[in-house]
Amino acid sequence: MEMQPGQMAYDRAITVFSPDGRLFQVEYAREAVRRGATTAGVVYANGVVLIADRRIPNPKLAEAASLEKIHQIDENIGCATAGLVADARVLVDYARLAAQVNRVTYAEPMSVEMLVRRICDYKQQYTQFGGVRPFGTALLVGGYDDAGLHLFETEPSGSLTSFKAASTGGNKGPVMELFEQKYRPGLDRDGAILLALEGLRAGLDEGGSLAQVEVCTLQVGDGMTRLGSDEVQKFAQRLPPAPGGGRSSRS
Repeated sequence: MEMQPGQMAYDRAITVFSPDGRLFQVEYAREAVRRGATTAGVVYANGVVLIADRRIPNPKLAEAASLEKIHQIDENIGCATAGLVADARVLVDYARLAAQVNRVTYAEPMSVEMLVRRICDYKQQYTQFGGVRPFGTALLVGGYDDAGLHLFETEPSGSLTSFKAASTGGNKGPVMELFEQKYRPGLDRDGAILLALEGLRAGLDEGGSLAQVEVCTLQVGDGMTRLGSDEVQKFAQRLPPAPGGGRSSRS
């Protein structure tokens, strides 16, 4: 992010607005998300696909299973995370607790939108009080409830947006462009997985591959299912050829 004249007076504390109404610490947190791995989600006829690019620092030595980017929150809700991993883990733990308290209190699962609003309320508090910093992570929360199928993006500012197909993290621009061109309502499960993989491929760095991609589905009646790496690769082999290969930089 380019430093503007006089900006340093306003980016030291989260509680201070700049003269043009900006909170620089929140913008820096968004930059942490943009530097994260790419994640995406697609709503289909009776479920939601969540997909994430796992950046494994040392593929030969690191245990890939320890680098989770997609987390289960409740039987009917999951999320993909982009940005600071530790911040995401704290938010996932908070969301799991909120979902379980709701089950114990009301003897029913929490609605997806209500849970997302709780997460965003929690995030927003960390943009309003001194002595703390914003969460440098964005969550794509997907799931189903009595009201239907849902996919929400949550930002470090605490804002939320509902999507039919969405991406966050590094290089989300090319992924969203592909979704805008190719998404159609009423996709089946296989079609949604293929679209999500094709979208993620569009956002990969030059020479990147789908070898370490994590894919999960949240389907009505089946709950959350994590696809095995062999199954993911079978879907990847069904993709059409990439036009001009992967992208060369992250945005």
